[in-house]
Amino acid sequence: MNLVPVEKNKEYIVKIIDNGFEGEGIAKIDNFTIFVSGAIKGETVKILILKVLSSHAYGKILEFIEKADSRQSEDCETYKRCGGCNLRHIKYEDTLKIKQNAVQSLVNKTLKNKIEVKETIGMENPLYYRNKAQYPIGLNKENEPIMGVFAQRTHEIIPINKCFIQSPISEEIAKYIVEFIKENKISVYNEKTGKGLFRHIVIKVGIKTNEIMCILVINGNKIPKENLLVSNLTHKYPNIKTIVKNINTKNTNVILGNENNIIFGDGYIKDILGDYTFKISPLSFYQVNPVQAEKLYNIGVEAAKITKNDVVFDLYCGIGTISLFMAKFAKKVYGVEIVEQAIIDANENARLNDVNNVEFIAGDTEFILDELINCKNIIPNVVMVDPPRKGLDNNSIDNILKIRPNRFVYISCNPATLARDLAKFEDVYDIVEIQPVDMFPFTSHVECVSVLNLKKTV
Repeated sequence: MNLVPVEKNKEYIVKIIDNGFEGEGIAKIDNFTIFVSGAIKGETVKILILKVLSSHAYGKILEFIEKADSRQSEDCETYKRCGGCNLRHIKYEDTLKIKQNAVQSLVNKTLKNKIEVKETIGMENPLYYRNKAQYPIGLNKENEPIMGVFAQRTHEIIPINKCFIQSPISEEIAKYIVEFIKENKISVYNEKTGKGLFRHIVIKVGIKTNEIMCILVINGNKIPKENLLVSNLTHKYPNIKTIVKNINTKNTNVILGNENNIIFGDGYIKDILGDYTFKISPLSFYQVNPVQAEKLYNIGVEAAKITKNDVVFDLYCGIGTISLFMAKFAKKVYGVEIVEQAIIDANENARLNDVNNVEFIAGDTEFILDELINCKNIIPNVVMVDPPRKGLDNNSIDNILKIRPNRFVYISCNPATLARDLAKFEDVYDIVEIQPVDMFPFTSHVECVSVLNLKKTV
């Protein structure tokens, strides 16, 4: 039996030999792995061991003996506690390299075809890029209402003075609403008791249009002095096009409830992506970083080499963003999405942009794909998928392999499930390229576009 070479609460000096998928440093002592949060490849650090398991341990930095050139001083007071930007201590260019290496490592472990992952496409300006902010409301130790972010792995709210990834206007509006709550002594939700009114403030901003939506998430139906709040907000921030009261009376971690009451405007905002205008409603999914989403979609559409003879399936199509991008090149596009509200939005977006060669279907991709192929005998030339983090289900993989479209483009927000799924296709398809795109700068998340072409011999 191997003896574990480290002990809890003891100090060690280690060399960081790599960075893991969450950006954590990796060190070895007698070939035993230690994960060190906040450490960068190439650094030598003194660490304290916090937790020891049979296969690995966790340590925290006590002292830097040798720092990496890629380390930068943090510009954010709360990043270590909030965990929102866990790579904030690393120069931006180097974070792009870490993401490329993380995807490459999964490819090397999982695929027979050791394709070289392309360099991550970054942002020209990786600050204030999020168009959607979700602020929990709570009470501080003085029992005063505060807004901020949840501390990592807890539900303690950290007040924020300045966030470098959220849109500054979102923060300003949310702070104003909290001041209103304070001044008018409106109650704030308490997770433990389930009592209190205000739970969250959610703000969506159209990056190109500057239109703003405010969603006030409450544990009840009525906001005291609601009309005054609406009047104040819309006068102070004329770009607010709609304010929605979202009712969430459940004891849950889910931020939005299902009931929306529009108290100002018409319940949606618009934004522009590529050549298209999109309507965004409170519950609809829209890319959080539209600047990078446009790059991502253009790579995907270009890679698919769509022609006017092509029938295209867009699976997990959301509100139809990439379906519309593909429609102008294709004969017909079928978009499939399980969220019914998203399909309502997708149809509205097709009408709004005068696109007539798309058909959106609400339902579980697994079953709709089956129906389109096996019942309606609609066989696509191109399949585009953009599944959730869990990746593709086996039934959908079997159906795609059964019809063998010439071109298959897989957009993924989780490199681990991407690599797992690509392994199931590589006997029938050539994996032509894997292109990471940095949708969430300074976080460990990375999106990838993978391009697959049917093998000539198959």
